[in-house]
Amino acid sequence: MSSPPREGIRFFAGGLRAAIEVNLMMKYVKQIMIIAAVCFAGEAVHYFVPLPIPASIYGMLILFLLLETGVLKVESIREVSTFLLDTMIIMFIPAGVGLMEYWGSIKDIWWKLIIVIVAVNAAVFAVSGWITQAVGKKVGGK
Repeated sequence: MSSPPREGIRFFAGGLRAAIEVNLMMKYVKQIMIIAAVCFAGEAVHYFVPLPIPASIYGMLILFLLLETGVLKVESIREVSTFLLDTMIIMFIPAGVGLMEYWGSIKDIWWKLIIVIVAVNAAVFAVSGWITQAVGKKVGGK
């Protein structure tokens, strides 16, 4: 028996590697399309429902319902959603630049803004904690 030519093995391995890369890329494209479709559905609901609720909230609610009912599996969007969560901090850079741009307008009241921000965050933390404890007692029966 003669051994297969090395060029053929390299070609096969290279083709296999390319096929795996294409398959992985298509998986990401599919996940992006699922998330985009949910966002589009949120935009459609926002267009037809006359409530002052942003389309992104409708989209998050639709995504939550799809995941909670099992229509959409977490594995279907895991990699892209993880990437989006990991890079979310970059989305806050424009807000920081905006603060620097309007520093002249807020430099006299910055300490009031800090007090309000700290107070509101403390209130959100406290209310979230109380609600979590109440739900935990009700569900857990403690």
